[in-house]
Amino acid sequence: MSDSIRVEKVDLWYGSFQGLKQVSAHFPARRITALIGPSGCGKSTLLRCLNRMNDFVPGVRIVGKVLMDGEDIYAPHVDVEQLRRRVGMVFQRPNPFPLSVFDNVAYGPRLHGERSKSRLRRVVDECLHAVGLLGPTGVPLDQRALELSGEQQQRLCIARALATSPEVLLMDEPCSALDPAATAGIEALMQTLAERYTIVIVTHNMAQAQRASHRTGFMLMGELIEIDETTMVFGSPFDERTGNYIEGRFG
Repeated sequence: MSDSIRVEKVDLWYGSFQGLKQVSAHFPARRITALIGPSGCGKSTLLRCLNRMNDFVPGVRIVGKVLMDGEDIYAPHVDVEQLRRRVGMVFQRPNPFPLSVFDNVAYGPRLHGERSKSRLRRVVDECLHAVGLLGPTGVPLDQRALELSGEQQQRLCIARALATSPEVLLMDEPCSALDPAATAGIEALMQTLAERYTIVIVTHNMAQAQRASHRTGFMLMGELIEIDETTMVFGSPFDERTGNYIEGRFG
């Protein structure tokens, strides 16, 4: 299986503070990779490097390469708007727009010029179906998104990310604001989506990383200490610091 995204010797600074140090990793296609580690270790910073969300932060400087299908996404000629269509993102807390369910999912395609009502309806139906919000147990298309439950709102945000036909889905603590039942639902959804998408998640939940991911990377103080199959990282980590973190000795 070919790599979808490869990170090569990435250093990142917020002003004078170095947030990432010589990070190299690959994120294989159609697999779920979890990034774990204590708060402030660089997990979310690395995640946001993958669709250039750090570009919005004043004073950020990045050195190294982030390759998507062999092309450096930080090259001068890269269309960042097009990149973010290919690499969708779901945030820690559900953040639906104060619009209807339909208009939330249709927002991205409309932003990129789609005006056909029939095509918009097809995209909305496909994305809502993919996240389990369409059908007898689904939600009305004209319902206000802010009236949905927390899990439904997060599913809607995932559908909104899928509506621009991404290849990669980034998820930053996607279940941290949800109860255990809702978390189980989102984790099951991730498994289904991984059949079509490359997924990278950030999580503080060790059990979630074990349950939901195929591969796990452990980060500490801006460094990627190790990344491997999840069963290997949790069962026999090669770095003592990884084992200490997983066993709760710090973090």
